[in-house]
Amino acid sequence: MSSDLASRSWSDKLPTTVTRLVHGLAIASLISQIGIIVTGGAVRLTKSGLGCSNWPNCVPGSMTPVPEMGIHGIIEFGNRTLTFVLLIIAIAFLMAIWNMRSSHKTLFTLGLVLLAGIPAQGVIGGITVWTKLNPWVVSLHFLLSGALVILATLLVNRTGAELKKQQAEPTSKNIRVVAYAIWILSMIAVILGTVVTGTGPHAGDANAPRHMFDTLLVTRMHAAPVYMLVLATIALVILARKAGGNARLRTSIWWMVAVILLQAAIGYTQHFTGLPILLVLFHMLGASLLLASTTDVWDRAVLLPKYQTISR
Repeated sequence: MSSDLASRSWSDKLPTTVTRLVHGLAIASLISQIGIIVTGGAVRLTKSGLGCSNWPNCVPGSMTPVPEMGIHGIIEFGNRTLTFVLLIIAIAFLMAIWNMRSSHKTLFTLGLVLLAGIPAQGVIGGITVWTKLNPWVVSLHFLLSGALVILATLLVNRTGAELKKQQAEPTSKNIRVVAYAIWILSMIAVILGTVVTGTGPHAGDANAPRHMFDTLLVTRMHAAPVYMLVLATIALVILARKAGGNARLRTSIWWMVAVILLQAAIGYTQHFTGLPILLVLFHMLGASLLLASTTDVWDRAVLLPKYQTISR
């Protein structure tokens, strides 16, 4: 009886509508998911990929790095511990919307899948270590992080729409089709980008295996969907300008344009300057922002209007 009362009193303190806290936790999820991609890139670029030579322990018999592992052990272990930050944020988000799990099933499902993806990411990270940084597994490790960035972006949009009581803003069929194409092209570009990375010099460890592909060929393959992405983005800008209205979508499009231009500039510069570490790290950040911005545009053009209509 007392436990039932305690349970009720605990849940009674939680919000029944989307609050600034709920929206803030969604934003924190997005920032942290992008952040761990960047820190993971730092691990690879500093050749600390095997700084912890084991998993789940850092080294056999020790969960934490030992002095013999040096700075590389500290860097790799530091990145591992960030997983717990992501877990805390994801759990806090689900707790915050617990009383809304029936009325806001989409939010709860997205939050639950996001939470499930974090330990899955840790397991793939362990497999990465066990396979001595096999480039295919490293790519999968990055791509799952990218998927979690996409989920977190959807959470931010939905909680923001609920918090601000935004009205649904329908878009034209042409805008929806082009926005969908942009989202697909951005993912293809990122996927092929991981192949380029697995062929390049920054393996994460001096003895890590690499793809034996022709570097110039895979780089051109990666660039092809980028060119198509740029053309589709130009088309979307023109369509949105002609359509007028939907100011939030147009704002998202311009943010996406800025990300694409910056990412393209970094990509070309790093290619022609021999892949300097700092530029490669910025390019990884850019890939994360590209996934977030194209998902934002696709969502606002295609999915969010439907969600807003249903949620009303």
